[in-house]
Amino acid sequence: MLATHQRSLSFCYHPMALVMQPKICVDFLPQSNYPHFFTFLQVRSMSNSFYMKKQTPTFSALILAGGHGSRMKAEVPKQYQSIKGHAIIWYSLQKFLTHPCLNSIHVVIDPAHYDLYINAIEDLELPSPIHGGATRMESCYNGLKAIDLPANEMILIHDAARPCITHDDINKLLNALEEYPSVTLGQPISETLRRAENEQILSDTIDRANAWSIQTPQGFRFGFLKQAHENAYGKDGFTDDCSVMEANGHQTSIVKGSRHNIKITWPEDMKECETYMQNFSTPLIGQGFDVHAFGGEQAEHIRLGGIDIPHTHPLTAHSDGDVVLHALTDALLGAIAEGDIGQHFPPSDMQWKDKDSAFFLLEACKMIRNKQCSINNVDITIMCEAPKIGPYRNAMKVRIASLLELPEHRVNVKATTTEKLGFTGRQEGIAVQATALITEHHNE
Repeated sequence: MLATHQRSLSFCYHPMALVMQPKICVDFLPQSNYPHFFTFLQVRSMSNSFYMKKQTPTFSALILAGGHGSRMKAEVPKQYQSIKGHAIIWYSLQKFLTHPCLNSIHVVIDPAHYDLYINAIEDLELPSPIHGGATRMESCYNGLKAIDLPANEMILIHDAARPCITHDDINKLLNALEEYPSVTLGQPISETLRRAENEQILSDTIDRANAWSIQTPQGFRFGFLKQAHENAYGKDGFTDDCSVMEANGHQTSIVKGSRHNIKITWPEDMKECETYMQNFSTPLIGQGFDVHAFGGEQAEHIRLGGIDIPHTHPLTAHSDGDVVLHALTDALLGAIAEGDIGQHFPPSDMQWKDKDSAFFLLEACKMIRNKQCSINNVDITIMCEAPKIGPYRNAMKVRIASLLELPEHRVNVKATTTEKLGFTGRQEGIAVQATALITEHHNE
C-alpha cells in the first residue's frame, strides 16, 4: 500500500463525469414534500461518485524494444515486422500516444536497430530513443536512468511486441496503481500444464490453481521502480519488473487483462494479432477525381504518378501538375472525411507553386496515420488519348507503392481512352479517377 507515499493530484476524468455535475439549489425545497425529487438527487449523487471513481490518473510510459526475437527465426526483429501496413512497435506506441492521460513516452532500442526504428515509427512524434543493454533488465534500467520524472509519477513498462494493448486495460492498471506500488496485467491459466523432457516427453503435471500468465504493461511509481533496479543491478533471475520490485520488498497486485494482449513470439502469433486487429477496425472508402488541361507551350515531359513521362505539352497547374497524385490524394482525404486537396493546399497560396505533388500525398498519409488509420490498397484509372500510359504503368505503380509504403500488389494503375470523345478524346487534357480503401483501427 502507498500509505506514506504522496499520490498524484493529476487526473484524467472519465467523460461521463463532466456531464453529471448539475448545479441545483435545493435549500428552499422541504424534503418531506418532494420525496421523489430528493431520491433522484441521491441516485444522481451516487452516479457522480461512481464516475468520479473512474477518473484515471496521468502517467508516463517506457516501451522496451531492444529484443532480437530469435524464436521468430526472421531477419528483422519482430517489433519491426509489419502487420496491416504498420510495424508492430507502431501499434504499441500509437495506443499509448492516443491515451488522453499520457504525460510522456520513451522507447528503449538496440542501437544496431536505429534505422529499423526510425522507419517503423513513421511520423510519430517521439523523443530520441534510449540505448538498451544486453538483457531486458539492463534495457529497462538504462531507460529509467535516462529519463527524469518525479518520484511519485506513475510509469508503465510495456513490451513493444504487444501491439494489442487497449486503453481499457491501461486504465484498469492505472487505477490499481493507486492502491499498490507494483501492478501487472495477467491472464489466469486455463490449459493443463505439464513439464516435458527435451521438449518431447511429458513428465509431471503442474498445478494450475492460482497460476497466471503475466503480461505487460506493468505499473509502478517511478521512484520505487528506479530504486528497486538500482538495488538489483548485477543480479540474475529477474524476468520482469514486478519481480525486481518484489525483490525490493514490494508486493505486486495482478489485474486481469485481455487474452488478446499477446506477446508476439512465434510466427503464428502474427496471424492471430492481425485477425484480432481486423475485428476491431472499420473499413473506409474514398474516391478522388481530377482533371488538368494541356497548356499551349512546348514541353519535353509531364509528371504522372510521380514519374516523368515524355510529352510535347505541359499540364496546366499551380503545382507540378501531377493529376494522378492529385486524384489519389483526394481519394485518401475523402476516406477520412478531410475534404480535398484544394482545401489543404489551395492554388491561391504561392508556397505550393510548382510543388512536387508527392508532398501532398505524403501529407495526406500523415493525416491518415494521425487518425489511427492505415491504407489497404488503391486503384487508379487514367483517362487520356496521349501520352501512352502502358510503357510507364509499372514505374508509376512502383513509385506510388513506395510513397504509400505499400506492397506493389496493393497498388493498381490502369489507363483507358474515351474513344475520341470529350476533351480527353480531343487530347485537350487528362482525367484521373482514384479509389482508396482505408482501415480505421479502434483502441478497444
